[in-house]
Amino acid sequence: MRVLYFHQHFATPAGSAGTRSYEFARALLARGHRVTMVCGAHAQSGLDLPFDAQRGWHRGEVDGLDVLSLPLPYANRDGVARRTATFLRFAAVSAELALTLEADLVFATSTPLTAALPGLVAQASRGLPFVFEVRDLWPELPRALGLRNPFLLGGMSALELAAYRAADTVIGLSPGIVAGIRRRASPRQRVVMIPNGADLETFHPSLRRPCTLPGCQPDDFLAGFTGAHGPANGLDAMLDVARELRRRGDRRVKLVFIGDGKEKARLAALARSEGLDACRFFPPMPKTELGAVTASLDCGLMVLRDLPAFYDGTSPNKFFDYAAAGIPVVNNYPGWLAELIVANDAGQVVPPGDPVAFADALQALAADPARRARQGAAARQLAETRFARVDLAAQFVATLEAAA
Repeated sequence: MRVLYFHQHFATPAGSAGTRSYEFARALLARGHRVTMVCGAHAQSGLDLPFDAQRGWHRGEVDGLDVLSLPLPYANRDGVARRTATFLRFAAVSAELALTLEADLVFATSTPLTAALPGLVAQASRGLPFVFEVRDLWPELPRALGLRNPFLLGGMSALELAAYRAADTVIGLSPGIVAGIRRRASPRQRVVMIPNGADLETFHPSLRRPCTLPGCQPDDFLAGFTGAHGPANGLDAMLDVARELRRRGDRRVKLVFIGDGKEKARLAALARSEGLDACRFFPPMPKTELGAVTASLDCGLMVLRDLPAFYDGTSPNKFFDYAAAGIPVVNNYPGWLAELIVANDAGQVVPPGDPVAFADALQALAADPARRARQGAAARQLAETRFARVDLAAQFVATLEAAA
């Protein structure tokens, strides 16, 4: 079948963003299906496609995928108004394409929630099967993060309900997302959970080498955060940890931040102005490079703002990258991932908003190489047995084939 796949933030392994859609689309190809990927434009995509001046977009083949990239730049550091405008423009153009591009099934993945619009249009006008994937619950998460505009929240709620009720199948990435879908979907709606997964080859313990990041010494204990530096991530908590480490006179533990986002410049400037030497900030890296760097860390940092909506309502790529790389995970919020860490002895969970407990956890890991090795091996086993991306991709393909 021909799958028309809409993902505004699509990226390849040559980029520095999540590659779930790339991997899943490639799994569709391996099953003999054809895929046209419609996406936007962002600096972390890893795309380099020829420009079609007549159509006004970039289009070309990427590892067997027909990729059509609309010239709608997006960055996490953009303001709310600009991001909203980009979301709406992408949805509007995508809806037009959904009326004309060859397809037997339409698949759309959020965020943003407006990604559902081309699927709704294709289903209503052409009778095509529609599968919708929910990566974050909207408007629940924007509301939890402080959005109060009643028109935006009302519009999101109406679109959310329409997408859930219309889609032939809805995919959620975490237990909380699936529960949120079920609260609003029809009782007869097919809802499945397919979380983010572990790339067991790109991220592998065998890639571990002495870290060569600037400012890091061979004897340092490197605790790494590899992901978006946005308001939702609550990375000010890690500056509090750096202050606590400095108070204790600890010069060995280093906090390594790799990625980009709206808060990064402010965080880096604040750390610099306060002389928080434990903090090291680095730009985003291609996945192919990030795999080796992650394996060279001593532990991975799972950090989010302390909001109940996040506890079971997120499925962060970085957790599965850390696990695949075979490093223990230190997590500062409760929920399904925290439960996995504790149940599998794959790291340590500390209370939210407690820099003393976080510093204690890091220093304890730094002082116990045997524990790091044991918990890292447990994290890798968890990745292999529960979250191997190849297995999740097979489940994804089967879900779309059933919907078709």
